Amino acid sequence: MAENNYSLTTEFILLGFSDHQNLKTLLFLVFSFIYLVTMVGNLGLVVLIYIERRLHTPMYIFLGNLALMDSCCSCAITPKMLQNFFSVDRKISLYECMVQFYFLGIAETTDCFLLAAMAYDRYVAICNPLQYHTMMSMKLCLQMTIGAYIAGNVHTMIEVGLLLRLKFCRSHVIKHFFCDLLPLYRLSCTDPHINELILFILAGSIQIFTITIVLVSYFYILFTIFKMKSSKGRGKALSTCASHFLSVSIFYGSLNFMYAQPHSVNEGDKDIPVAIFYTLVIPLLNPFIYSLRNKEIINVMKRTMKK
Repeated sequence: MAENNYSLTTEFILLGFSDHQNLKTLLFLVFSFIYLVTMVGNLGLVVLIYIERRLHTPMYIFLGNLALMDSCCSCAITPKMLQNFFSVDRKISLYECMVQFYFLGIAETTDCFLLAAMAYDRYVAICNPLQYHTMMSMKLCLQMTIGAYIAGNVHTMIEVGLLLRLKFCRSHVIKHFFCDLLPLYRLSCTDPHINELILFILAGSIQIFTITIVLVSYFYILFTIFKMKSSKGRGKALSTCASHFLSVSIFYGSLNFMYAQPHSVNEGDKDIPVAIFYTLVIPLLNPFIYSLRNKEIINVMKRTMKK
């Protein structure tokens, strides 16, 4: 009888923002605008870096890939969420759930490693400027980028593989606006303790490893900056690093709140505001955080628009 129940749940209902039905038109317009600006901002940044040879340097290659992953994150979540605002049944199949989480997981994990690579790049540029082209060669840049994508795929495939061991025979209602791991764990008839433990270990390890690289890099960066005699040089160095450090702080803060906490599976739907932040708001903000504080990108944009 239990096996029959297991086989029945092949699709779920995404409740999303059903508690705000009177605001669904407003929310639809707001999230549509966020999605449009996110895609234009991130893909525009990718295209700009691709076509402008002056931007074919490690820092901008990492930035272009970060923008590409932010676009992937937004594409994985937003279209289905927007559809569900005016959908009657708001159904999503188990297969669609896995695919949605797969692309989200790749984007988020790859972002962690790309942000760490960007911190190391800034460390070399500021602390060892004369050795920059030796220490941060294009070969190393490509290896670090490919490694970030491989790590993103491996981590996500492990999590998806562990999801497939779960059986769903309870409620098929997901109290979320997308198929994330924690809401699925709550619906499982199989004990998700192993999944939760491995998620905590893997997500925690990835965050500790990448955050350590970021913090150590910025420790040396700040130490070097404060040793500079020129106030103009200090200001330029701080301006170069401020946008990256702001993005890192926001991104890791929200991810740590979501996934790197033991027993977070029992938190109910309290994680929805944080999920909105790291899946929708951060991909929206990143191109503006990096572009508006980067004179080189602004100058390239002006020249491109004049053409």
